[in-house]
Amino acid sequence: MNQELLKDITKDQIKTDVANFKVGDGVRVHTKVREGDKERIQIFSGIVIARKGSGIHETFTVRRISYGEGIERVFPVNSPNIEKIEVDRESVTMRARLYYLRDRVGKEASKVKEKRLFA
Repeated sequence: MNQELLKDITKDQIKTDVANFKVGDGVRVHTKVREGDKERIQIFSGIVIARKGSGIHETFTVRRISYGEGIERVFPVNSPNIEKIEVDRESVTMRARLYYLRDRVGKEASKVKEKRLFA
C-alpha cells in the first residue's frame, strides 16, 4: 500500500531523458551550482563505480583522480540540479560495483576495459 502511494507521488519527478549509462562508463555530469544570486554549470567527470536504488531514490557514484587524490561524488539520478549526463567512454565490466578501483594508484586507478566499436 505504502509503496504504491510513494510511486504515485514521485512519478512526476522521475526524469525520462536520462542518458543510458552503466557502471564502468566514463561520464561528465553537468550540475547546477548557485553562488549568491548567480547560477552556473559545473562539470564533474570520472568513472561510474556504482549505481544503487530504484525509482526516485536511484543514485550513482562517480570517481576521479584530482591532484593525486581520489575524489568520489554521489549524485541522485533524478535530481533537478543535474543538467545533463554525457557518456565519454563506454566500457565492458564484469561486476556491479567497481570499488576495487579505490585501492589502485596512478594510471591503474582509471583503467577499465573499454568497449571496442570496430572489432
